[in-house]
Amino acid sequence: MAEDRINLRQSRNQQKYFTMDIDDEENMSSSSADVKENRNLDNVPSKDSSMQATGEGTQLSNGGGSNRKRPLEEGNNGHSKFRPKKRKKTPGPVLPKNALMQLNEIKPGLQYKLMSQTGPVHAPVFVMIVEVNGQVFEGSGPTKKKAKLHAAEKALRSFVQFPNASEAHLAMGRTLSVNTDFTSDQADFPDTLFNGFETPLQSENNFYLGPNGNGSFNSTGDYGLSNIGSSNLIQLPLPIPSPYLSSGKNPVMILNELRPGLKYEFVSESGESHAKNFVMAVTVDGQTFEGSGRNKKLAKARAAQSTLASLFNMQLDQTPSRQPIPSEGLQLHLPQVLADAVAHLVIDKFSDLTDNFTSPHARRKVLAGIVMTTGIDVKDAQVICVSTGTKCINGEYMSDRGLALNDCHAEIVARRSLLRFLYAQLELFLSTKEEQQKSIFIRSERGGFKLKDNVQFHLYISTSPCGDARIFSPHEAVQEGMKVARSQEIKKDQGDRHPNRKARGQLRTKIESGEGTIPVRSSNTIQTWDGVLQGERLLTMSCSDKIARWNVLGIQGSLFSHFVEPIYFSSIILGSLYHGDHLSRAVYQRISDIEDLPPLYKLNKPLLSGISNAEARQPGKAPNFSVNWAIGDTSLEIINATTGKDEMGRASRLCKHALYSRWIRLHAKLSSSLRSKVSKLNLYHDWKQAATEYQAAKECLFSVFLKAGLGAWVKKPTEQDQFSLTV
Repeated sequence: MAEDRINLRQSRNQQKYFTMDIDDEENMSSSSADVKENRNLDNVPSKDSSMQATGEGTQLSNGGGSNRKRPLEEGNNGHSKFRPKKRKKTPGPVLPKNALMQLNEIKPGLQYKLMSQTGPVHAPVFVMIVEVNGQVFEGSGPTKKKAKLHAAEKALRSFVQFPNASEAHLAMGRTLSVNTDFTSDQADFPDTLFNGFETPLQSENNFYLGPNGNGSFNSTGDYGLSNIGSSNLIQLPLPIPSPYLSSGKNPVMILNELRPGLKYEFVSESGESHAKNFVMAVTVDGQTFEGSGRNKKLAKARAAQSTLASLFNMQLDQTPSRQPIPSEGLQLHLPQVLADAVAHLVIDKFSDLTDNFTSPHARRKVLAGIVMTTGIDVKDAQVICVSTGTKCINGEYMSDRGLALNDCHAEIVARRSLLRFLYAQLELFLSTKEEQQKSIFIRSERGGFKLKDNVQFHLYISTSPCGDARIFSPHEAVQEGMKVARSQEIKKDQGDRHPNRKARGQLRTKIESGEGTIPVRSSNTIQTWDGVLQGERLLTMSCSDKIARWNVLGIQGSLFSHFVEPIYFSSIILGSLYHGDHLSRAVYQRISDIEDLPPLYKLNKPLLSGISNAEARQPGKAPNFSVNWAIGDTSLEIINATTGKDEMGRASRLCKHALYSRWIRLHAKLSSSLRSKVSKLNLYHDWKQAATEYQAAKECLFSVFLKAGLGAWVKKPTEQDQFSLTV
């Protein structure tokens, strides 16, 4: 009888379950799937799994269950008993709720409606809508669940005007600053973070770059570049970590949860054998995103990272350009995609010039290059010059006729190569009217010439410049790889923990015929020609100090400033050892108190960045040669760094004598339209001194270093500039 009652109760329960109407079943299947997904995202086991866990080991059937039981134990006066095996609870990461669950918490009881179903049976497309605050939001996807998720995402994006906007943006992985203005007219808050890098006509979904303003770049390298002119930049607030950062998941896993089934494609492989660079691409929602890394796994992670940042505004970026901003002043950052593109262009050009790095002159410690952009697309970028080198001339080889290169460090040689390009462009302007349009120069209303508004120069150096930027940056700021939790720990130590130490910001000089730098003496150091020739060590200012100088005086030099207004670098990109606080201090922050500069001169603050795939340290001893190439050259020029000339003892195309010769020819054509009227002079030194505004700005620079207690600028013996030419 008891058995009959049990069977009757079971049949009633089954009947109750299976008589559910179709609508209820549809709602239940959809909602239960969502609840299970959301519950699992919160690291809470589903009902089925919890029942299985608690019931494990308690089944006493002789053959039905496959669960293993604990051995018999004696107890309770000799009676045997079974003890269920307890499953250890492994504490997992607490993951954020997805958009659907967040929206349900903010606005409970929302009804999602199926609007349409299109496409073939094997690939249907569902469209779901939801009404929130009188607005209808639509989402599509291959399943109803995904369509609902997309509709919820769109609804959350509209919540900027509401008090609980922070929760809405948190659900989307978005970041908000403490001072967010929820009454702003901006359509979507995170986009305002990047207004300094955007043009007004771009769409609301901008990230850093995109050929059509959509924040993406395709696999052909057709990168888009927003206008990043230094004049209209804003300081980026520090990004607040996305809730996904605490999950311990890498970007590929996170993206796979949001868009399952994505396929990553191998695009290219480049670089030297010990420093390979791979590029992988992934297509999401019709947009293609690329990532580069020293292995394919890292390249995939970079591609996923770029996708998450662009499509979902999830700031998982642990790349160097996200470093903390130092307290002593502004530090401006370059969009990561542009930084990577500039580095890629320079390295590829050097590869072409050295037969894919097989030439003996491909050996180097430091590689530098300058890239020019003339529009909003990186595809229009041009490599102007590349160079290598890490050493300076030996004092006994100094030339009093301007025939030797004093400093063969890569970035210094690159800047001299850029001067050759500037001379060529001014010569182009003066040739014919047709050629005039191709020149980067236009006439200035103040007299002389100036750069066209859209022309920008970007300096790439494969490692931090010697001197103040390098001395405190011996290691990478962020370890390679995507272990986010570890990156967060490292990030705490990225900033300069001792910014007020006396050694910070000191002027430093390079060591003759060697590597490394030493601080300048506290008093003025006067180098004499005979002293150096008799064995006194020749002192040359460090690259960090020279870059700081360029950020005040310009990269055009004193002679060329007779013709053109000051020209400044728009950005500086480092291939390794990038520490934002040290680099920004070295190249402009330590002289932020400079004042009384002449008109048109300023303290330039170029955008700064590392690259996603930090360059590997170059093994072996530094070669004693330096190479240089500029656009228009057919091959590399090889210079012996010790003598400052080529191996045959001939003068370099970059030496003072060669550049002065071109200047004299230009001066003969432009004497009536110079920026400053000067009577006819003869000596190279005299023409440099005649650039009065340039010389006044230089004195302001030297003065601010002295006032800050950073030392006195060390000048070369004046005899080396006391030469003349006749053309």
